[in-house]
Amino acid sequence: MLEEKIKNFFVFDIAPEVLSSLIVIFIILILVVIIRIQAGRQDPLKKPKGLLLIAEIGVNFFDGLVENLMGPAFRGFGGYIMAIATYLFIAFIFGLCGLPSPVTYLAIPLSISFLTFMLIHITSARYTKWGYFKRYIDPIPIFLPINLISMWAPLLSLTLRLFGNAIAGWTLMTIVYVALENLSTMIFSFLPAGVNSLFIAPLVAPILHAYFDLFSGFIQTTVFIFLSMCLISNEVPEDLDTISLNTKGER
Repeated sequence: MLEEKIKNFFVFDIAPEVLSSLIVIFIILILVVIIRIQAGRQDPLKKPKGLLLIAEIGVNFFDGLVENLMGPAFRGFGGYIMAIATYLFIAFIFGLCGLPSPVTYLAIPLSISFLTFMLIHITSARYTKWGYFKRYIDPIPIFLPINLISMWAPLLSLTLRLFGNAIAGWTLMTIVYVALENLSTMIFSFLPAGVNSLFIAPLVAPILHAYFDLFSGFIQTTVFIFLSMCLISNEVPEDLDTISLNTKGER
């Protein structure tokens, strides 16, 4: 009994989607290490090439996007947005390699959305100080219970949008694969079982994968980061950008 308990203690029951998520993170870490090594060896007087060039374009794009959309108060926030966008896009298209997409596991979209949710409230508390708590009793204190419930709306909205679109695409692709395999089995019934189901799906499935994995993944990643940036930047007082710009001009 003791030996069995010890064996069970060291056995980790990991969901396939979580394993896929760890693989995605590992892929990103490898890319980061390669880019860091290339950056260290790069001659600053020469134009970067390959992966380093792509990384430089990405950094400039996301830094500019954040500053234009969120304002000067969020300079340097582009790294977070770029990291989330990179992870989400790879996670969406990860199903192309035959493993389950991490986004089809509710805990993964919930975890990513929770980061944005926390940044919303941290940003609000940072810039409004004690006025942060006033949001829960607006317009009158009797609205406190309603405001405490509605504060979770961004978290639920971001989570369910990611999860719903991912699981819908996975469900449709599963139905299509089953239908195409049955059709192939019926047409090529004179062939051995198992082999006769492999002929039609490879002809049709790539077109659907191009939409449900590549195009849909790009759209959902774009929507998520734009919503995150808007929700977070909305917590900054309206006059802060003007003050920051005036201070910058004086300097």
